[in-house]
Amino acid sequence: MAGSAERAPRWVLGWMLRWVLLACWVPHAGTGHWVPGGGMSGLESRRKTPVAVALKENERLFGDSASIKTPKVAFRYFQDLLGKQIDNPQVALYQSRFPEHELMKDEKRQTVIFKLSQALQYSPEEMLGMVLNYSRGLAEEFAEQPIKDAVITVPAYFNQAERRAVLHAARMADLKVLQLINDNTAVALNYGVFRRKDINATAQNIMFYDMGAGSTVCTIVTYQTVKTKDSGTQPQLQIQGIGYDRTLGGLEMELRLRDYLAKLFNDQHPSKDVRKNPRAMAKLLKEANRLKTVLSANADHMAQIEGLLDDIDFKAKVSRQEFEDLCSDLFQRVPGPVQQALSSAEMNMDGIDQVILVGGATRVPKVQEVLLKAVGKEELGKNINADEAAAMGAVYQAAALSKAFKVKPFMVRDAAMFPIQVEFTREVEEDDKSKSLKHNKRILFQRMAPYPQRKVITFNRYTDDFEFYVSYGDLSFLNQDDLRIFGSLNLTTVRLKGVGESFKKHSDYESKGIKAHFNMDESGVLSLDRVSAFLFYETSAWNFYLKNTLLVSSLLAFSHQEEEESLAEAAKEEQGVKQGQKSSAEDAGEEQGQEKQQSPPPDQAEAVPPKEESQKNEEGEKSEAQVSEWELLTWCICVQVQMCVIWYSAKSICCLQFLPCSLARLQDLTVRDLEKQEREKSANSLESFIFETQDKLYQEEYLFVSTEQEREEISKKLSEASNWMEEEGYAAATKELKDKLAELKKLCRNLFFRVEERRKWPERLAALESLLNHSNIFLKGARMIPESDQIFTEVELGTLEKAINETMVWKNETLAEQNKLSPAEKPVLLSKDIELKIAGLDREVQYLLNKAKFAKPKPKKEKNDTKSDSGKNATATSESENTIPPTEGKQEGKEQLGTMKKAEAGGESRKNDEL
Repeated sequence: MAGSAERAPRWVLGWMLRWVLLACWVPHAGTGHWVPGGGMSGLESRRKTPVAVALKENERLFGDSASIKTPKVAFRYFQDLLGKQIDNPQVALYQSRFPEHELMKDEKRQTVIFKLSQALQYSPEEMLGMVLNYSRGLAEEFAEQPIKDAVITVPAYFNQAERRAVLHAARMADLKVLQLINDNTAVALNYGVFRRKDINATAQNIMFYDMGAGSTVCTIVTYQTVKTKDSGTQPQLQIQGIGYDRTLGGLEMELRLRDYLAKLFNDQHPSKDVRKNPRAMAKLLKEANRLKTVLSANADHMAQIEGLLDDIDFKAKVSRQEFEDLCSDLFQRVPGPVQQALSSAEMNMDGIDQVILVGGATRVPKVQEVLLKAVGKEELGKNINADEAAAMGAVYQAAALSKAFKVKPFMVRDAAMFPIQVEFTREVEEDDKSKSLKHNKRILFQRMAPYPQRKVITFNRYTDDFEFYVSYGDLSFLNQDDLRIFGSLNLTTVRLKGVGESFKKHSDYESKGIKAHFNMDESGVLSLDRVSAFLFYETSAWNFYLKNTLLVSSLLAFSHQEEEESLAEAAKEEQGVKQGQKSSAEDAGEEQGQEKQQSPPPDQAEAVPPKEESQKNEEGEKSEAQVSEWELLTWCICVQVQMCVIWYSAKSICCLQFLPCSLARLQDLTVRDLEKQEREKSANSLESFIFETQDKLYQEEYLFVSTEQEREEISKKLSEASNWMEEEGYAAATKELKDKLAELKKLCRNLFFRVEERRKWPERLAALESLLNHSNIFLKGARMIPESDQIFTEVELGTLEKAINETMVWKNETLAEQNKLSPAEKPVLLSKDIELKIAGLDREVQYLLNKAKFAKPKPKKEKNDTKSDSGKNATATSESENTIPPTEGKQEGKEQLGTMKKAEAGGESRKNDEL
């Protein structure tokens, strides 16, 4: 890799559902690897920006500016509504928290939409797409390069419908999602990356307790080094257990504190009801957030808001004890996620090495007090950035997944919280030869199963088209409230077509099962890749050529081995089925029975199956001469089965038929915002030009170079433009505003030009004068060099002298002509002409300086006393010329170089004067 000085920073987007954090990756000077360079500030100069959007009729606002100004159309915390239907308890909870918003059912998508008016209705996915697009714009503006790839963090308890909703929103924002990474996994990755040296072969169990704004998640993570095929020994994190509480977080505390402040205001002003004013309630919620933060470090604090309602100021003193009493039932729920995490990991607190706090709500002292008592540790770890840990972990993962970065490997084994199973029904024959339907369940992914992972389910005994169902497994570990919020347990119905047709077409072949290939990718999203039917046919054939027989046998042996491995894998999955499903498991085991063995005909008694023959041949137990001339060959064909997949819980999210419409709506909004920004920019430019120019007209330097008539004309036009802006400019189009600005600039162009030229004259003329002086000194020094040591030709010195004289004459004549002109007239002395003269003269001087630097001093010949020794001395002198120059020559060379250095120093001084 190139050195760090030559590497330009590259940018990736780490995105949290609650906040937006943008971070860069820069090269580390010592290792050449890319390391995190930190976050960047948003438009409000804050490192994190709230996920909030205000949807007005003519504009959109994002971040903090969208919260208080327009509360009725300002939407926050809508992430809780992703993938939810209208009857979900989470929708009712959101409506009770934010009654100013109107929620209704989308008849087409069967989900929730926000109704602003009859014409403006947006889904939570569309709003999330707007915020994603806005955050991408912030990143591109800061990085000054386009950004397409992103890693988005989501809560670990998000189910399939919610994860697909996030991906759907990312498509609307034209983002390529490299991965949906769980919040807790991103935090664990960020923690492990900066503690690589502390991770070894001994497992370390760390508990992360993350209480954010809307929810609480507790995670148990194991760190240790593992050996990999490609990278050798590398650190790895594995998620062991997860517990969560969807509604326990800082937001609920702030809402209770807001309601308490509203009660205090109403008590102070009985004739007023602040609860009926959405904007006043939004101000109280913001003050409650500030108050909660201050009370974390102080015993009491004064809440105060200017002009809360009808220009009435509000002020009330709130103590920490009052705040804790308001949230006492919430603090009792703090240990819940810890117990869930320990239960899912099948561990106890004795096996936990450290408990680390994550999330802003963990700064509340009462939360820390209750948690410390629940875990039974001496102290809680606070050595991680509670706000940015998840986003920075996502940034590292984005760099690892992107091909543009080189980062140190860190293995991540995430876990799926919810088990997934496959259900199917088929006819079975009872002992009395009567037929009945039997319902079977087969575990596809168990609870806390690691992912990404692929699974294959084999269906035997099916000779006609059929269907099977994919649903969530046993969720008894969830309470009733979480089950109601979870939604439908059904995931998909898969209807297979073409099975019966394939069997009829290949009636001579024996079925070895219909295989369904499932994949849970890095984002925890389940998909069904394909369904295939495997048909086998065995026959006897005469082997004319031993070589071909062995080749075919090897290929078939490999095919058999692959088939048996997939069958064995499915059989292992059956062992994970609970005892209550024993009958189903036995039936599934029958379906995955071993391949039937066929005995060869009597005249082929010595025939050897291909696999067995290849094994014997490899072990050397049978020579080539002993190979039988008859072989039992097995032919296998794979038939692709047509499948129809119907998504239930996520059908409204994954249907691509709604995507073009949403994309068009968001694109229209983006274009409208860009046009509005362009118009505002043009209007601001016009107004600022008018005010600045009106002020400049009475400044001394502008008065000196202008006439009274010219100033009156410009002032009149500026006044007309200012009046037009007040009367008609607010409704003018962007083009009209730009035309007005161009007209005014054209009118003032000559005046500004004269002022600008006079500002540049002193510096440019001083630089020219300095260069002329140094050039003359250099020329005199060059002419003083003895003829025997002269390195410059007369033509070169004459050229320099001519350039000096011409420049001097031009300067004197132009200055004399300029002095004759009035300051209000167009100048003849131009700064660009001075720069050209400086460049031409400097070019001549630099040519001679460069020649002096690389010129070798001429050696001086010594005179000899006798002619007889002249030949030898001449030879010796010739040799000395090639090796060591004479002393006199050296001294003269030093003097010459000294003169050159003085001239060169003069040139450098002249350049410094110019700069």
